[in-house]
Amino acid sequence: MGLIRSRSFLSQVSSPRGMIADFAEVFRQAGSNRWRIGVAAAICTVAIFSVMWNEGGRGLPKPPKVTYITVWDPHRTEAEIVASNIANQRRKERLAAEQAKRDEDVRQMYKTIGRASGMDVDAIEKQAKADQAAEAARERAKLNLPKDTPKQ
Repeated sequence: MGLIRSRSFLSQVSSPRGMIADFAEVFRQAGSNRWRIGVAAAICTVAIFSVMWNEGGRGLPKPPKVTYITVWDPHRTEAEIVASNIANQRRKERLAAEQAKRDEDVRQMYKTIGRASGMDVDAIEKQAKADQAAEAARERAKLNLPKDTPKQ
């Protein structure tokens, strides 16, 4: 409650004589430890202010300069856009076909290794196809699609 009454607080601080008298009284009461306490307080104060001084904050950093990179000519015609889309789709289909061929080659290598190690590769393949068909059926059922809809 005493902190809320600002007038009484300011009346006690407004006179430097009272402040000096209070300091002298506390200094006398410290006894023989007064110099140690004073040095410790000074060291703490200097340490804190030196850390703050070295921070060197000078406001917010400058925002970065953004450079926009455009890949396509902004003045392309509709025919050029369609032609580039068709070329990109052909490239994607070619890459997908190459990946499918690589996957098939890997499958054949695993089949060869499986046969060499005495496994029934045909039965394993049949089981894998059945598992894939069951998974596709679960996905279609989850999406409420008819049975003849191919999975994409």
